Amino acid sequence: MLKLKRNDYCWCGSKKKLKKCHIDFMDTLQHLHSKGYDTPSLSLIKTDKDIAGIKKSSTLTHQLLDELNTIIKPGITTNEINTWVHEETIKRGAIPAPLHYKGFPKSICTSINDVICHGIPDDTILKEGDIVNVDITCIIDGYFGDSCRMYSVGKISTSAQKLIDVTKECLDLAIKSVKPLQPVNVIGEAIEKHAHKHNYSVVECFGGHGVGNAFHEEPFIFHYKRSDKQMIMVPGMVFTIEPMINEGGYDCNILDDDWTAVTKDGSLSAQWEHTILVTETGAEVLT
Repeated sequence: MLKLKRNDYCWCGSKKKLKKCHIDFMDTLQHLHSKGYDTPSLSLIKTDKDIAGIKKSSTLTHQLLDELNTIIKPGITTNEINTWVHEETIKRGAIPAPLHYKGFPKSICTSINDVICHGIPDDTILKEGDIVNVDITCIIDGYFGDSCRMYSVGKISTSAQKLIDVTKECLDLAIKSVKPLQPVNVIGEAIEKHAHKHNYSVVECFGGHGVGNAFHEEPFIFHYKRSDKQMIMVPGMVFTIEPMINEGGYDCNILDDDWTAVTKDGSLSAQWEHTILVTETGAEVLT
């Protein structure tokens, strides 16, 4: 956990001594730690320089996802989407983080219909009525910005649109739940409550994660309710929230490519993701 003495400079970057800045906050944090909650190390608190760098990469990720609105349509292949994102990422001075990450062969993930996440772009042609998730992470100057969103391919069914909408609502409610000195448990509680209200399930085999100076950092963010005492949120932490919501059951299978996760029952799945910064009052969406 954060270990500072009263006369040390505060971790928040204010350049004030702890006793004149976040001393009460630290006392509460230490109390929560004594009660069994995990608390972040200083390495998880981003500096102003870090935050500026993460915002820059996150802004590009957001821009690329926005521009895909005019590109994704019936007849395009996921390989063509991958090529466009890869070329634009490089053209704008960034690096696509997924490419070669632990052997992943493409620059983005494209997950269609019953694919939960980590779909590998190929020659599959998107057709009218499909739903597809595109997951992009850009690296600029060593900083990572990670986000994904859903796209409708032409006209989609009412049920598919509802799944997309409710999944986005789950993300929005989860972001609203983020508050300093609260455990990350509240994120999963908010997501599960809203998903179950609509008779959807929450995928449990994947979650959000710390991000910024590396692709995946602590803490792991569970998207469903858990009773264990998880990490306490502190201003300056950066992580993703990325709920995966299924129309049917939450169980998944991993295909032979060792990446693509699909719903076990073949039901539709949707996902939305943002990189967020914990602030003094809540959360700031960076992507």
